[in-house]
Amino acid sequence: MTLFSRGDDPRSHRVRLVLAEKALGARIVEVDPAHPPEDLIDLNPYQTVPTLVDRDLVVYEAGIICEYLDERFPHPPLMAADPAARAQARVALRRIEQDWYAVADQLEAADRRDRERLRKLLAESVLAAEPLFLLRPWFLSDQFSLLDVSVAPILWRLPHWGIDLGDRAPSVERYANKLFARTSFRAGLSGLEQDMRRGS
Repeated sequence: MTLFSRGDDPRSHRVRLVLAEKALGARIVEVDPAHPPEDLIDLNPYQTVPTLVDRDLVVYEAGIICEYLDERFPHPPLMAADPAARAQARVALRRIEQDWYAVADQLEAADRRDRERLRKLLAESVLAAEPLFLLRPWFLSDQFSLLDVSVAPILWRLPHWGIDLGDRAPSVERYANKLFARTSFRAGLSGLEQDMRRGS
């Protein structure tokens, strides 16, 4: 397998985390968005990362890639076996994408004037989820799942974006510490991502 990825991209981070969780080897191709490699231009009409190539199959969009990897390599499972539980997880994943990732995308591209507003918006959205981190051992689940894979890159980047939840989210902090200590999480980090938390 080949993964076209960016070391500072949270969606690429999600896919690298699934690869690490399942102990899958993949060739990682670092993509400069200003100068995408010819292979990526030929494979993906949007030239976006992450893009996964598995033999003759090309898959793009992080959520689709993560679900594909979970179905193709079912151990350890990262989605529930029960259709209702899977549907609930997909609804939660959609909320994370809309409420967290969409704001994070804007934050990355914002000028100085808008950054503070977007920081506050993202912080409030994470804080609103605080009670959810108390319900189960993992995020809305008894086992580590694709929900954790999706939450992890955002929580990891909060200090990098200048967002400090302080003592307002103790359950988020406990969860994040457990998540960041996971061997697969550490294995899935790029060098740029490690630098975001250097010394922590």
